[in-house]
Amino acid sequence: MLSTRKEECMAKAKTNQTNETQDFDKYVRWFWMLFLGGIVSVLLLFFIASLGGLGELPDYTQLENPETNLATEIISSDGKTLGKFYFDDNRTPVDYDELPKNLVDALIATEDARFHEHSGIDARSTLRAFFFLGSKGGASTISQQLARQLFVGVRAKGKFEGVLQKVKEWVIATKLERQYTKEEIIAQYFNIYDFGNNGDGIRSAANIYFDKEPSELNIKESAMLVGMFKNSSLYNPRRNPVGVKNRRDVVLSQMYKYDYITKEVKDSLQKTELDLKYSPQSHRDGTATYFREYLRAWMKDWINDKANRKRDGSKYNINSEGLKIFVTIDSRMQKYAEASVNRHMPRLQAEFFHQNTPERNKTAPFLELDNSEIEDLMNRSMRRGERWRVLKEEGKSDKEIIASFNKPTKMTVFKWVEGKASEVDTIMKPIDSMRYYKSFLHPGMMSMDPQTGHVKAWVGGMNYRHFQYDHVNQGKRQVGSTFKPFVYATAIDQLHMSPCDKLPRSQITIEANKYGNP
Repeated sequence: MLSTRKEECMAKAKTNQTNETQDFDKYVRWFWMLFLGGIVSVLLLFFIASLGGLGELPDYTQLENPETNLATEIISSDGKTLGKFYFDDNRTPVDYDELPKNLVDALIATEDARFHEHSGIDARSTLRAFFFLGSKGGASTISQQLARQLFVGVRAKGKFEGVLQKVKEWVIATKLERQYTKEEIIAQYFNIYDFGNNGDGIRSAANIYFDKEPSELNIKESAMLVGMFKNSSLYNPRRNPVGVKNRRDVVLSQMYKYDYITKEVKDSLQKTELDLKYSPQSHRDGTATYFREYLRAWMKDWINDKANRKRDGSKYNINSEGLKIFVTIDSRMQKYAEASVNRHMPRLQAEFFHQNTPERNKTAPFLELDNSEIEDLMNRSMRRGERWRVLKEEGKSDKEIIASFNKPTKMTVFKWVEGKASEVDTIMKPIDSMRYYKSFLHPGMMSMDPQTGHVKAWVGGMNYRHFQYDHVNQGKRQVGSTFKPFVYATAIDQLHMSPCDKLPRSQITIEANKYGNP
């Protein structure tokens, strides 16, 4: 009886053990099926994406020649960039050899520490991002970020779209890795990124924020620019200097973490300020603005000349084809000339306001005119202005336009503040702003090499943003006493006269020769 029960228990235990073994085997099979199925699904998804099933992918030609608009560069006689012509992208590419080592080190330490070890996808970072849902850092490699910048576009909003976009990034990143060297990928990434404030690409960014070429950037400047890769809109050094400094310090910490700099260097640099030297490169700011606009008009005529077409017969586009225009302007002389105007004009303007009052000078602006003459002058100026042209194109009547000139409007006006050119936000009637601007004195300055005729400096006014009349190109003035040195020099050179010689102040008749010429 006991043996029977014992045998029954053993049989039942064996059955349970068999069932548990079968269940375990079933779970193992399901695990491997799901695991292998997941791998196959991922591989299949990659395969479908590589065939363009998730959206159009760049072909070989596009990878060789990614479509990025390149600005036309104006280069001075001493090899400096005076400015650029562009529509949207102020981009001038640089080669990897032109990037300083500290800039590349900062990028790798911050964005992709294993950049030289993977082939476009960092498996370790991807798994970490997957298991921790991105809380311990993302997984985008430099190659993936370049793929997004070049071919994918802005980040997708939905989760499903985000996954598909990430797959496309992975596929394109692996193609980029096969197509380019690591150095070429880094150079492309620096060249394609928008650093804000018209700083498209590292060269424009270095010029605009530090007035330097990329090769001249030091460690802390490189760290600041690399820090902007996180979000150049948020980390904009002009709008958010504190946030940018904090982000720069994070980059310096990453450089120390991966042994690119010592702790002493990190600590000392984190105590420094950003030390920006903001040099805007918009069409109305920067160096030689008046000359650049004259050059733009000249280049339009040059482009329209059939003798200057491309090999296929099409016209050049000065705003997007990356042309290089070499000019005779010397950047050093140009800066000295502009600095002289900016130093002298505030003092001259202040003295003008001091002297030209009804008590001191009855011929000051408007004082020598009667009311009808002043009204006629203002009406003519009103009709020649940009405001009149724009409103006329909108279909406004003359009466409506004139009324708008007498309506207070928010505007930004030019003003000398403590000897410096400044802009002031104010509310003013457009007609009053016209009167205000007519009270300013205007300079014009041009320097030319007499031996070659090369123009070395060109200052058409004091601020192109507010005064676009070019007194070098458009202004017509009598020569006056500026011609006397040429007369005296000719007398000394050809008549062998001395500066001490005296002549009677009387008319001289020069007889014509037999050819009818004097």
